[in-house]
Parts: sequence; C-alpha cells; structure tokens
Amino acid sequence: MRIVGVNAYHGDASAALVVDGKLVAAVEEERFNRVKHWAGFPTQSINWCLERGGISPTEVDHIAVSFKPRANFMRRLRFVLSHRPRIGSVLDRLRRQGRTLGLEDQFANAVGCNRRQLRAQFHRIEHHQTHLAAGFLISPYDRAAVLSVDGMGDFCSTTTAMAEGNGWQMLDRVWYPHSIGFLYTSLTMYLGFPHYGDEYKVMGLAPYGEPEFADVIRRMIRPKGDRFELDLNYFTHHRDGIRMNWNDGSPVVHPFYSERLIRELGPARTPDEPITSRHENLAKSLQVVTEEILEHLLLRLHEKTRTENLCLTGGVAMNSVANGKFSRRTPFRNIYVPAGAADNGTSFGAAFWVWNHLLNKPRTFVQDHAFWGCESTDSEALEACLASGIRGEQVSEEQLVDRVSDYLVGGRVVGWFQGRMEFGARALGCRSLIADPRRTDMRDIINLRIKFREKFRPFAPSILEEHVGEWFEVKDPTPYMEKVFPIRPEMRARIPAVTHVDGSGRLQTVSRRTNPLYHRLISRFYEKTGVPIILNTSLNENEPIVRTPKEAINCFLRTDMDVLVMGNVVIDRHSSGFPEHYRSRIMTEADES
Repeated sequence: MRIVGVNAYHGDASAALVVDGKLVAAVEEERFNRVKHWAGFPTQSINWCLERGGISPTEVDHIAVSFKPRANFMRRLRFVLSHRPRIGSVLDRLRRQGRTLGLEDQFANAVGCNRRQLRAQFHRIEHHQTHLAAGFLISPYDRAAVLSVDGMGDFCSTTTAMAEGNGWQMLDRVWYPHSIGFLYTSLTMYLGFPHYGDEYKVMGLAPYGEPEFADVIRRMIRPKGDRFELDLNYFTHHRDGIRMNWNDGSPVVHPFYSERLIRELGPARTPDEPITSRHENLAKSLQVVTEEILEHLLLRLHEKTRTENLCLTGGVAMNSVANGKFSRRTPFRNIYVPAGAADNGTSFGAAFWVWNHLLNKPRTFVQDHAFWGCESTDSEALEACLASGIRGEQVSEEQLVDRVSDYLVGGRVVGWFQGRMEFGARALGCRSLIADPRRTDMRDIINLRIKFREKFRPFAPSILEEHVGEWFEVKDPTPYMEKVFPIRPEMRARIPAVTHVDGSGRLQTVSRRTNPLYHRLISRFYEKTGVPIILNTSLNENEPIVRTPKEAINCFLRTDMDVLVMGNVVIDRHSSGFPEHYRSRIMTEADES
C-alpha cells in the first residue's frame, strides 16, 4: 500500500511517502527550488519521494492532501454574516482557494501522467486533522492528549483531542479569527521582522527583555472557558482579511495589527532600526503571554483527559521555549513534538491519517529521527569539488572523526554534510554547521561572519544522549531541538557559545542508534575536551538548508567557514592547496595565534 502525502499552497510545501505503514521519504520543496518556506505545489518533492521509494506514479494507491477547502462551511458562512468582512478580502480568499481545486490534475501533471493513468484515490483532509495525525499516530503513545495550534488552517486555529489507538475524540476548537499564531505573527511584524517564519527571531530575542508590556498584550488575548479569544480591536484580519501571496513563491504576509495597537504600544519598529530594550521587553512580554494561554489550554485539556501523555503539533508547537516549560508547569510528564510540527509535517500527517485512521491499519511506525531526505555519495562530493575548482581530500571514517574533532578543538567552524537530509526547520547533525561550544566568541563569529544575521540569535547544543542529565536540568531525550531547558548553573561557563542569556539551551540529544557518525564525532570531541557537546546550527546562509554538495560548496565559498566535510571528503580553507582567491579575508583567532 503506497500513500503520498502532500502539503500544498501552505507555507513549507512538502511531500511524503508512506509504504505499508512506514515512512520512506519526506522533503520540503524549498530544498529544491531554494526559496524559503515556498508555498506552491511541491512537484519536485513528490517526484523525489517516488524516486526514493522506487515507485511509479501509476503504482500509488492513495494521495492525501492536508487541506479541505469546503471544510467548516457553515462556520465560514456565519462569520461572513456576523462580521461582514470587506468584500475584496472575501474575493481574494476565493481566488487563492481556486488554485487548490484541480489538485488531481496538478498531481498528474507534476508526475508526467495523464489523469486517467493514475489509479490512486484522492483525499482532501481537514488541515488540523492532519496536524493531529502527525502529532499522535507516529508518536510512541497508544493513548495521549493532543493539542494542535497554529495560525489558521481550514478556518480553525486550535484543536484539542483525546487520542487512543488509531483515532481521537475531538474536544475543543478555536475558530477564525481567533488565533495564538496570528497574535505572535502580528507582533513579530510589529517588531520589525517582516518575513514569513520570523517568529523564531522574537523567541530568541525574548530572554534579553523583561515583561514590561505583558498587561497590554493580555488585553489582546484572554482565556475564555476551555479556549481563548482575541480582542479584535487590536487587529484588522477579521475585517480586511490578511493580504498574502501563497502561490508559487515564498509566502508574503502583510501587517494586520490595528491603529489601536500602535496607540498603546507606540510606533512599530522598521527592519533597519536598531533593536532597543523596549523591543526586547515587547518580545519578552509576547512570549510570556503566549505561554500563559498555552498553559491555560493544557491545564483544561488535562482536566478532560487525565493522562500524562501529550502530543503537541502545529506551527505554534515550534515555540521550543514554551515547550520546555510544560512538563514543569502542567501535569503532562511525557511530551512528544514531531519533527515537522508545522505545516511541512502535514504531508506525512495526511499519509498516516489515510493509513491508520481511514484504512484502520495497525500502528507500526514511530518517528524517532528526522533523516528522511536526500543524500549524496563521496563521488558526487568529489565531482562538485572538481567543478568548483577546489580540492577535496577523501579520508577514512576513522581519520574523519579524529580530524574534525581536532578542527573543532582548534577553533575552526566546520560544515558537516552527512547522510540523509533532515526533514523540518532544524539541522540535526546531517546538514549542520558545527563548532566548539567552549569558545566565548564563537556565537559572534558564526552570526556575523558566516550566517550574516542578528547577534542575539542563539545556537543549539548537540549533546550525547547518555550525558544529558549531567549538563541540563532534565534527563529526557530531546532529538529535534523541540524544547529549551535550563543548563545546570555550574556548567554554563563551560559552554558559553550555546548558553543563552537566560542560562538555557535549545537541546538536541544525539543517539548512537539514529545518528551513529554524529554521535561518534561528539564522543571523540568529549574524549579530547571533557565536554560531550558541540555547537550546532544549520548549514546555510540566508537560504534554505543546503541539499546538494554543490550548494554546500557554494555556501562554504561565500562565507568564512573554515572547513567543509561532505561524507568522507574534507575541504580545508587553510590548507596549502586551497586556491588563494577563495581564502577568507577574515582570520579567526586560531589563525592569528
């Protein structure tokens, strides 16, 4: 039984392939077309998944898409009648949805088939149903509470459910125009971060501030029974719609906060304006109130479900700072957040919804790693080196681990390109930029010389799974950087490059079973330094994470990265054979010494 899941015309368009209840492949379209958060039809992703599975398009049994344009029609109608939105916004919404109506033909065209050649049944599944499936059906729990919370999908922003076996009982829903995701997005844009997906910047800025404006933001959103509601006087989306471009490009969303918000908080920050303590305090206030609303939902959810197991999914579940607090602030003790909790993961959510929920097949798959994407061989890496006019040295795995750990100890920044690419927004040791977490200057070096981004942005610690409790105030595996936890106070000074200003770290535990080479590298670094942790961030520079050796080399050459490793192929910028015109103009402290 072959099932293709598709997330189309939402941010982070993606595709996934499930065969006989097992995830075989999953990838986002942005990795192919190099447009961040691309939101059209994922043609290249679909074709790559089929190629990876060795499957012809005519052999696909089911095609599942993670939205249903006609879902919740009566809710939509009641909203139009009660709020009377601007007619232009209604027509704009209808035009956008018009692109989604001929998906059968679009799929056939994407895979080079006539529509009649496809035998697959086609399923349109309500957006939050696919989030629920992505959160629960591939979790390790047979019984769990589920919270799905994002901006908006099929007229719903938030869903709670009690899940057991192959299905779930719906408990509560929050309908448009009320949305935690919209609150966070609108204030993200107000703070001068205008691009789709910039919310994580506000999350990184928040620890620098104080909750000075929390009471103002509490007026914008408040608990209501088991749910919450926005004070719509602070927003315009319910009246004017949200002006956006979702089709065939990076999503563009225009600000939708109102004049009242500006009167109470002051002028919005422009993107080129310096960040002040006021902006830091606004970010902190937004984060605090967001956590309060989420905790309210979870406490009410626990009262109804009486289980210690929780699955979190949806775009707001990417708020790793909030996620790390729930096991301490709510009765939930076991919290699962999938790799791809945002809309990208609805592709495999849709596929598993068909397999487990619709077809009622037994659950035999648990997602315990995120390595479902493309991979390259050493031969392809060497060919890319030759095409770029640089020399790559092929070494054994033993030499590789020893040499790269020496590079890290010596203060080098290393691009680490290995195995199958991660699914989701976070590099987890296969398309990573790695460095020594003990260096106090390393965060500035990477932010300013390689990533070319804001100085306040933190980096994640990749830690050997068996050493978590020695360094963090938790012991649980956290494989996807999905939770932020306090670093033990006595350890913070030893790893300043991955310790955020509030003493926390966005934890990634590394398992010998699921990523043996990365585990081996960190183990060798541990042998040499006594620290079982390395700094990890994504291998990219203001672009999607690299997919191919050519993209990795291009990123290496236009930044001040010291070393690039692709499989067993090593490129050292400081070696005698490296072309002079490609050498870095900026010397690291290690070079100067």
